[in-house]
Amino acid sequence: MSSEYQTDQTFMRRALELASDARKMDEVPVGALVVNDGAVIGEGHNRVISDLDPSAHAEVVAIRDAASNVGNFRLANSVLYVTMEPCIMCAGAILQARIEKVVFAAWDIRFGAGGSRLNLLESQFLNHQCKVHSGVLEKEAKVLLQSFFSAKR
Repeated sequence: MSSEYQTDQTFMRRALELASDARKMDEVPVGALVVNDGAVIGEGHNRVISDLDPSAHAEVVAIRDAASNVGNFRLANSVLYVTMEPCIMCAGAILQARIEKVVFAAWDIRFGAGGSRLNLLESQFLNHQCKVHSGVLEKEAKVLLQSFFSAKR
């Protein structure tokens, strides 16, 4: 097992903890964190319902937190870990922040913009691209999402 794989798993476990926090608030269980030089600089989970804000997806919340913590809206050389593939809105925020790499767990076959429906994150038509690594702790993230939605039905 490579060192990078172990690092990705460690940070994704934290993202899954944040997703569990979202679930406790009756939010869709998605968690995200931004890491720079091995340190977490921003965290978040879905807050759409509790904040009455359609843009309060986990990725956007984590990016806002990171930008505030470092005092810069550019998060170059950072990695975003998220438990579900980013949507179009989140992909836009990721690209605007100049995040270098996105690591996600579960695919979002309905709204994903990291390779399932669309691949905005690696699009050569844009002035910035991210490296994308998918499937890290995918099973754990899927179980969390599926159990949340099963309980809603």
